[in-house]
Amino acid sequence: MNVIIKHPVNKLGYNFVEKKYIPEGKDEYYLRNIQNTTDTIYRKLTSQEIEILVHNRNTSDNWDLIFVSPSFNADLVKNCKFYGLVRIGNLESFYLEFHNLRMPVGLYNSTIISCDFGNNVCIDNVNYLSHYIIGNEVMIANVNEIATTDKAKFGNGIVSDGEPEEMRVWMELCNENGGRKVLPFDGMLPGDAFLWSKYRTDEALLNKFKEFTLQKFDSRRGYYGKIGDRTVIKNCRIIKDVMIGTDAYLKGANKLKNLTINSDKLRTSQIGEGCEMVNGIVGYGCRIFYGVKAVRFVMASHSQLKYGARLLNSYLGNNSTISCCEVLNTLIFPAHEQHHNNSFLCASMLMGQSNIAAGATIGSNHNSRSPDGEIVAGRGFWPGLCVSLKHNSKFASFSILAKGDYPAELNIPIPFSLISNDVANDKLVVMPGYWFMYNMYAMERNAWKYADRDRRTDKIQQLENNYLAPDTINELFDSLNILNALQLNADGVAITTGWENTARETEIVKVPQSIELFKELIRYYGTMQLLQHFLNNKFTSFDDFKKTLSAKIQRSQWLNIGGQLIPQTEIISLKRNIKANKIKNWEAVHDFYITQGEQYNDNKLHHAYTVLLEILLITPKQFTSELFTHLLQQLLVTRTWMCNGIYESRAKDYTNPFRKMVYETIEEMNIVVGSLEDNSFIQQQTGELETLKKQVKLLIKKIKE
Repeated sequence: MNVIIKHPVNKLGYNFVEKKYIPEGKDEYYLRNIQNTTDTIYRKLTSQEIEILVHNRNTSDNWDLIFVSPSFNADLVKNCKFYGLVRIGNLESFYLEFHNLRMPVGLYNSTIISCDFGNNVCIDNVNYLSHYIIGNEVMIANVNEIATTDKAKFGNGIVSDGEPEEMRVWMELCNENGGRKVLPFDGMLPGDAFLWSKYRTDEALLNKFKEFTLQKFDSRRGYYGKIGDRTVIKNCRIIKDVMIGTDAYLKGANKLKNLTINSDKLRTSQIGEGCEMVNGIVGYGCRIFYGVKAVRFVMASHSQLKYGARLLNSYLGNNSTISCCEVLNTLIFPAHEQHHNNSFLCASMLMGQSNIAAGATIGSNHNSRSPDGEIVAGRGFWPGLCVSLKHNSKFASFSILAKGDYPAELNIPIPFSLISNDVANDKLVVMPGYWFMYNMYAMERNAWKYADRDRRTDKIQQLENNYLAPDTINELFDSLNILNALQLNADGVAITTGWENTARETEIVKVPQSIELFKELIRYYGTMQLLQHFLNNKFTSFDDFKKTLSAKIQRSQWLNIGGQLIPQTEIISLKRNIKANKIKNWEAVHDFYITQGEQYNDNKLHHAYTVLLEILLITPKQFTSELFTHLLQQLLVTRTWMCNGIYESRAKDYTNPFRKMVYETIEEMNIVVGSLEDNSFIQQQTGELETLKKQVKLLIKKIKE
């Protein structure tokens, strides 16, 4: 049965914290007084103000515990019930307006228990408002309950004094069996989630991560919830144990419980109609609308949940959007898109720049006896319409899967591949280099788009958006080893095994073309990095330029740490320093990300130089000005065919008769979809090519001087 406990009514609003949890010499308000940072000097009510308040149908169990600022106006408090210690800032004769919501300043028609209010707040029809510190010019209207308990954690994975360990909330990433669980915390970056979920055999490291999290937060009972300045809350039902930043906008939410909602005047967060969110962290600048369900989650800054999306036991990276679908037990790096109400993503790690299409079922546990499968996909993962994948599967960067029900686990080691399930011939078909051969427009535009849409203002982790970077270049080297070892038929097709967990054949097509393409891309990447280095530093001679290049001749290995590319040796050092107490908290880990970001261009340059030496089979001594000149000329050839590919892959949409047939004339089509000649992205790429040609011409001239 429900246990209903009776207490004297005069105790309502008091004893928020049990006495045994209050330090000696302190009262139940000591943490509240620390949290309330206002410089307002409060005073007691005058007898005249009490008379006005009573006349306005207000009640209090003890008027002596109502404290107000010097500019308090008792006429602006009507039909409220006060319990416990309440402090009220300035109330002046204004009304506040936000998005056509107009409310008079004051407290009206509400039950208020032990709260602090800033200046010129608008509170109306809040049925239960308990243990909150509310900032200046906050507007709250028509809310059933806003309350904080003495054991509030605000979405962080901690337990309060006296609570059992089983009360701790974990976030079970990447695997449904909880074997990669991490503690959510305010400020958790994608790299943090990756490092913690990845290295599960290193118990000392995992213990340090837990220690870092626990030391960020206070386990003492009695913290109040806070609602920051200028936040607007209207027509919501239950808001419980929620910490809310400034300038947030909450409208029509059903239930918000045990959350931190980060928001400020430059990065406003919004939560809309019908949303239910429990046990999580909402980052700065997030948007959550229309029936969203989220439980045990972290949303990094500037991410979105919309239109009935469900996010459970998952980390959603920065600048990502999920709508109309279900995502479970998944770690998603920045720049992810998933927009369809019949797409499903489960027990996966997507390493950024990904897009899940309608009908996709990414992760089915039906091929296992327990829910312990995982899918790992490098950045640029793009499963097409109605793709169904099985656990466990692993994909190299920029894999695209054609529509199909893939019958077994996959291990695709070659990046930029098109994967197809050929049902008629009962075989798996892989086409390496597909993007460069047939859809250069999408490849190049996505790289530009992700950088252009990065809304982060606090860029602790430097994200790599270019499709040619240390991680993918290293994958191309690995791919060359794989492709060169294949036995080819007369058509340049190879049959192999081990890429699919079945007895049927895997067919690799266009192998010779892919080998030459990958070599060209590696040379292009290396030369482009050296070109940028020469231009950025304005060297006057090739000799001065070459002296700045690393003497190291071994190509470095890199890891994708939450969207940030970092040399593997640096991650090994990071883990060692964490366990040796040289790195003592999450802030120091984040400083490591910043340092790596500052060193990225130099590290990338050294990688690019060693890449060139390796692909050309030369030593540093053989890297001459004549060779560099030749490489620059080749770079222009490569960039030119890339730009032609950008134009031609987009032009197909204008020449395909089946796309044209719905329009009466070319003019009508151009009005509806825009003309090819006016495509701003193609124009941008053409302009950049012309600039590159001029830069190369001047550089070659300087080298020859």
